[in-house]
Amino acid sequence: MTLSNSYRQITGATAVAGVAGSPVGHSLSPIIHNAWIEAAGIDAVYVPFNPPADRFSHFAEGLRGGAVRGLNVTLPFKEAALGVAHEVGERAERAGAANLLIFNEDGSIVADNVDGLGLLGAIAAQVTGFDPKAGPAVVMGAGGAARGAASALIMAGAPEVRLVNRTLARAEVVAGAVGGNSKAFSLDQAKAAFDGAALVVNATSVGVASDDALSLPLEGIPVTAVMMDMTYTPLITPFLSKARLLGHPIVDGLEMLVRQAEPSFEAFFGRVPPPGVDVRALCIEALKAREKAPA
Repeated sequence: MTLSNSYRQITGATAVAGVAGSPVGHSLSPIIHNAWIEAAGIDAVYVPFNPPADRFSHFAEGLRGGAVRGLNVTLPFKEAALGVAHEVGERAERAGAANLLIFNEDGSIVADNVDGLGLLGAIAAQVTGFDPKAGPAVVMGAGGAARGAASALIMAGAPEVRLVNRTLARAEVVAGAVGGNSKAFSLDQAKAAFDGAALVVNATSVGVASDDALSLPLEGIPVTAVMMDMTYTPLITPFLSKARLLGHPIVDGLEMLVRQAEPSFEAFFGRVPPPGVDVRALCIEALKAREKAPA
């Protein structure tokens, strides 16, 4: 499927939603949401916003009143998004960040975090029958993505969540924030953290670099463990490539992006995404085009 090139008239009645980030030009969210909008025949548009890095709160405050239905929020604004909200959902509160803001007509702003739903939905889509309660989960990283992943896994019933980070103190902060049965490990303690794991999630902000992926003691992880990378550029990261060579079921970050977009679309437009739209294929097509584009 490809997006129609037909002209869509934008009027005062057109519903507006979007994604805010800095930079935001790389975001695939407009491709996903506009494909669903077109297929559903909704009078709406989904656009990227690139507010100044130090003025997100002013930007968000300016959208109050419902002229814009809502925003997905990506780096570096997820924590700032939480701060502008008048109402904070449990998922956002536990994650310490928001990636979804809804602007109500009364001027109030509601914050949510659907990254965890995306993570769990991606695993369910790409690994049949996986149960988060099956065993310990390991989350690599100690940033907002790691906190969101750990929170989602605890809420889904993981018996233990092990946070692994280069700096142990940062992992300890995240473990304390998300609560539940969570423990902190330094990168040097990765082998112990991987012992008996049912799921390993790379939630580092830029992905596990090639040398790190090759040096991590992945060989000690049970071969049945699911390996997931929240990064989707490239689609198969060095981390996933090594995991696949070792025989693990893998889950890519693009699937997570698509799955977190589903509850966002429903929050914006009051309906679930229309069936039969292969937004994943559209995103892969866009990623391939970027790879071919001259530097």
